[in-house]
Amino acid sequence: DCYHFLSLRQLSKQTLSSSARRQITNTVKDKQKLFQEDNGMPIHLKGGSKDALLYRATMTLTVFGSGYVVYELLTAAMPRKS
Repeated sequence: DCYHFLSLRQLSKQTLSSSARRQITNTVKDKQKLFQEDNGMPIHLKGGSKDALLYRATMTLTVFGSGYVVYELLTAAMPRKS
């Protein structure tokens, strides 16, 4: 009974360790080359089109949000006519 438990345990260890040994390609060196390249681009746009899209969305939300805050402050500062 004890031997059966040990062999089952070894089998489960082999199954787990063999499935966890997938080859993952290391892309750190490629990313370092890309981001350290001196091509005149700002660092926040060197990631490609996804970075450019995120940057534009952030800037759009910032500008509209700032405008809305100014509008709300002006409406709060104006006295209501009754």
